Amino acid sequence: MGKPFKNVIYYTKPLLPDLNLLDKGLREIYSKAWLTNMGNQHKRLEKLVQRRLKSKYISLFNNGMTALMVAIKALDLRGEIITTPFTFPATPNAILWNNLEPVFCDIDKDSLNINPVEIEKRITKKTSAILAVHVFGNPCNVNEIEQIAKKHKLKVIYDAAHAYGLKYKNKSIANFGDISMFSFHATKLFHSLEGGCLAFNEKKLSRKVYLYKNFGIAGEEEVLLPGLNGKLNEVNCLFGILVDKMIQDEKKARKRIYKIYKENLKDIDGIFFYDKDNPNIQDSYQYFVIRINQKLYGKNRDQLFKKLRAYNVFARKYFSPLCSNLPYFKSNLSAKKKNLKIANQIVNETLALPFYGSLKDWEVLKICKIIKNFKK
Repeated sequence: MGKPFKNVIYYTKPLLPDLNLLDKGLREIYSKAWLTNMGNQHKRLEKLVQRRLKSKYISLFNNGMTALMVAIKALDLRGEIITTPFTFPATPNAILWNNLEPVFCDIDKDSLNINPVEIEKRITKKTSAILAVHVFGNPCNVNEIEQIAKKHKLKVIYDAAHAYGLKYKNKSIANFGDISMFSFHATKLFHSLEGGCLAFNEKKLSRKVYLYKNFGIAGEEEVLLPGLNGKLNEVNCLFGILVDKMIQDEKKARKRIYKIYKENLKDIDGIFFYDKDNPNIQDSYQYFVIRINQKLYGKNRDQLFKKLRAYNVFARKYFSPLCSNLPYFKSNLSAKKKNLKIANQIVNETLALPFYGSLKDWEVLKICKIIKNFKK
């Protein structure tokens, strides 16, 4: 397998715009001395994101979790929200911050998304919504979730943090459910350093979302409700505008890397990956995640993680620890391991490999070789 990589190879790497273009944009911001509160850059990015997501309404936020908290509040949810444990902590945390109860539901072993069959088993008189996650950019079973929600009169929120640009059956993923949250964190393909947005199609939500993200301020001397400060500033917006210009080239590069991984890992017993070569799905190319079957591979996920680290390859154990196993969910009955058997298995088997456009072919091939040669 040779020597370790001279420089650390991380699981992701943010797109960085040309400094000259950034400087030009900053000078424009400086000339107007308008740094926040929905200035020109904010308006430009909002229109741009609206075109990309093909959603009637877009509201930009300073981060994805704040956006998710506001989504829950704006829908006037009460009681319990059914969600997945296989996600970033922001998902269930946003429920808790609204003083509501997360009800964890097991996942489907193939898509890693919330299992619609299990959702119905967890619906009670207290259930007001389903909060599902498009894990690693794999679309949820949106049709079944919609049917369940309609049958039980529930709202549907999608955590689409990994799904910017994802299309299902040639339809933007933003157009499913009542409201979707997208993250623009620096680890994402499209980012604004920090940031996020809500996408929705009902006009009545627009004003509520605006008020909740802007202190509840309706006018210069009018405050209607106890809102948050969720605004995205002008510098972040500028960064997002410039990153957007780089997305298509980055996606082409990631498609090439995806093919190299796929070709070189497909014949290794015990190594599986989530193949999105589906004509109904236009991938977001956010992450490349493999699953390690210890019985077939001869080593477990953590052993492979350590081996890669020894070669200066910093993969990531997504999503570990499982949210339902966090200490503050100890008293939550739905978080018991016996209720989440698949999620508790999968969380010990998944590994996000380095996946970004500036990776060189030989680097990807070497990573594949390390994985192949480490097999027992």
